Amino acid sequence: MMDLLPALLVDKAREVIEANRAAVRTIVVAESCTGGLVSAALTEIAGASDVFLAGFVTYSNAMKTSRLGVSEDVLSTFGAVSVATAWAMARGALAASAADVAVSITGIAGPGGGSAEKPVGTVVFARALAGDGPNDITADSRLFDAGEGRSGIRLQAALCALELLVP
Repeated sequence: MMDLLPALLVDKAREVIEANRAAVRTIVVAESCTGGLVSAALTEIAGASDVFLAGFVTYSNAMKTSRLGVSEDVLSTFGAVSVATAWAMARGALAASAADVAVSITGIAGPGGGSAEKPVGTVVFARALAGDGPNDITADSRLFDAGEGRSGIRLQAALCALELLVP
């Protein structure tokens, strides 16, 4: 049998599905730089539909705005790779899906697109729980090793996003 995704990623997705099933909690993800990798990992797990409601791949700013309600002001002021944008993506995914928890990922996987302020490997995550206020959202920025290349950065970002979905 052929494995589509790395075992490490699928194992983490299995942990997420099983833990959220046990917690009777539904999840949604909003992805940019991972391009659906988190959603793909989650759907590798049989029975994921008990827990996983939706995955939004909003690679362009226009889709972040139209699908997730990220304000154009937020994007122009802070940029697509920012805590403000990740926060808005997570809130938008919750609103669009009625899930219990949302995680968003936005970043620069490279090899180009980086800057001195936001080098290649910069990835920002946010987690929002239904019913929580704006101050309750968890958001963090990580800098992954650009030497890992685009695929390595995306894999590490997906693993971090999955970790945020563990109750």
